[in-house]
Amino acid sequence: MKRTVKKMVASQLFRIGELSKLANISSRTIDYYTSIGLIEPVKRSEKNYRLYGLETLERLMRIEELKKDKYTLEEIKENLDSWSKITSEEKITLKLTEIQQHLSQLEREVKELEPVIEQLKPRQANRLYTRIMPQTAACVEALMLLMNKSNLL
Repeated sequence: MKRTVKKMVASQLFRIGELSKLANISSRTIDYYTSIGLIEPVKRSEKNYRLYGLETLERLMRIEELKKDKYTLEEIKENLDSWSKITSEEKITLKLTEIQQHLSQLEREVKELEPVIEQLKPRQANRLYTRIMPQTAACVEALMLLMNKSNLL
């Protein structure tokens, strides 16, 4: 879906049905988000249809990501409002801080799992490590790349 978004023209406008299909959420949800101020139409058509821009589509994707992370709609609104008021550099800093907090949470969860893992038989533990290690290594590598890039700013 993100590739599709990147190919679209920034000035392109969408009616609710089109936006619904692109964002993979219902039209009713878009209506609701509009009514509570999470998203706003760019303008209205001659036939009085609400028209939304590419930024709204990107905002909807961000809303869905935050919902998956168990944020309430009120928290999401506050989060998005604060993001629109800050600079790109501040956004990067905030995102890296958010990632650090998430890593700390993961670290706590791993520590909680250590006693369980220690009780596994060597063969079971080896299978577990074989499964999780490639993904973990890839995540660490990606984070290191991000951190190195952030030092350049």
